[in-house]
Formats: sequence, structure tokens, C-alpha cells
Amino acid sequence: MNKSKILRFIVFAGIAGVVIGGGVFLYMFFMPHRDVQATKADFTFTGSQIVSEYLADANAANEKYLSADGDSKILEISGEVSKLSEDYDGQKVVLLKGKNDKAGVSATFTPETNKNLKGVIVGQSITVKGVIRSGASYDEDLELYENVILEKSDLIRINK
Repeated sequence: MNKSKILRFIVFAGIAGVVIGGGVFLYMFFMPHRDVQATKADFTFTGSQIVSEYLADANAANEKYLSADGDSKILEISGEVSKLSEDYDGQKVVLLKGKNDKAGVSATFTPETNKNLKGVIVGQSITVKGVIRSGASYDEDLELYENVILEKSDLIRINK
């Protein structure tokens, strides 16, 4: 093969690589996001149950609920509202934690679902639905328990 054929092949392979790479990038960028609230929950728990499961065996719980590809399980969690707050992005955060629990479930709402918390007060029992991002654990350095983290949460119901 002469040099011009080799050069043509390299240029063609480079252009094909750029086109394929660009196509994959655009596909991933414009891929629709998972609609958590329209999807059926994979598991239904009380806040105490999920926290206990993580504190008993975090590795087994991570295998069961968390996924490396970002499609972690959708959970429906019931519990007593221990704290209502707002993060720096203006998203509401609800901490579901029983009086005797070591850790709780921190559910971060979206800008679209923030309004659904209107009328919810500390002490009420509610059910929220969201995607799990991390489990409860104990930090020995700080001597603190860390909460289960739910994202893309929404209020399902106020329990009686």
C-alpha cells in the first residue's frame, strides 16, 4: 500500500470515529429521563425497616437497591416527619425518622413536586416515593449515623 491509501484510510477512520462518537453522545444527552413518579415502586417500607436493613448489612442492601448504571430501585417509604427543610437549589427536603431510630430517610423533592408538601407539618405520618441514592451507615470518625438518601421524591399520601 502506498502512503496516500494509508492516509485516506486514517482520515476515513477518524471521520467515522467522530461521527459515531458524536451520535452516541447525542443519544445519551437527549435520552429521556426516567419518570420516577409514573413508575411503580420496586419496594415499600417504613423508614425504620430500610434503615435497619442497611445498618445490619450495608453490602447486601446496596446489592439489592443500588445500581451502578444509575437505575437504582424506586422505593415507597412511610414514616413520621422529623424535619422539613430546603436545600440550596430551593428543593424541599423531608426527614422521616422515628423517635427511637438511629438514622432516618432524607427525601429530596424536585422543583415540580415541592408544592405537594404544602400543609405537611413535623410529626405527621406520610408516605413518599423516590429513587434511592445511598443507604444508612455509621461514620465512626464523626460518631454519627448517616441517613438513607432518596432523590426525585414526591408525596404519595398523608397517613392517618
